[in-house]
Amino acid sequence: MSPRKESFGQFSLFLQREVTFDCYLPPQSRETPHLLLINDGQDLGGIGFAEMLSELQERAHPALWVVALHAAPGTQRLQEYGTSRHVDYQGRGCKAALYTRFVLRELLPFLENRFHQHFPDRTFAGFSMGGLSALDIVWNHPQAFQKAGVFSGSLWWRSSDDGSNHRIMHRQVREGAFHPGLRFFFEAGTEDDGESESAADTEALVQLLEEKGYEKGRQIEYTLVQGGRHDWDTWKSVLPGFLEWVVKA
Repeated sequence: MSPRKESFGQFSLFLQREVTFDCYLPPQSRETPHLLLINDGQDLGGIGFAEMLSELQERAHPALWVVALHAAPGTQRLQEYGTSRHVDYQGRGCKAALYTRFVLRELLPFLENRFHQHFPDRTFAGFSMGGLSALDIVWNHPQAFQKAGVFSGSLWWRSSDDGSNHRIMHRQVREGAFHPGLRFFFEAGTEDDGESESAADTEALVQLLEEKGYEKGRQIEYTLVQGGRHDWDTWKSVLPGFLEWVVKA
């Protein structure tokens, strides 16, 4: 049985626009509810995402709530997705802090009030720039989220166009604190054609997380897809395993 889907449009005072999102609702269950937010959720319908959820519910866990957030139109996406405390060297990501406030102060309260549900386990995930955005929000708000899912994340995001030493997310991890409750899921492809080498950027960040105290296999999952590209076909192949991880990690 496919999950019930409801679509909403919520005007955000922070972003000064209407944000559209689709909610995939599980059947009623007494199990611990898990909440998964996904950036760039407007594209999930085209990859059979509802069927993936249905299989998960039948096989493993019926209490996964998924909220697929539609990205802002056009170039505004590059302003809302990014790192909230630092714009990149071209000034992109100038609305990332406002997007973070929308998620924490408007979206999460709306979901709990609308569905009369408290979510003790929360994951934020995304693809490419949306993955960077999700990771930034989770890393900087461990009181609100426990897990991050990053697919071909734009981890090249940097403060200067002068090599990898200026990668913003890497610096945040290097200078940040260890939060024992956090879990991370990373995917990269060997043929990823992002602005820089996604696998190299991802593996460098994983190494920093390990140096911070997080352990592979327990707090970090990393999937390197041989032949994987920066596209939905690659991400689709990894999503079922990611959904399993969300409800079990």
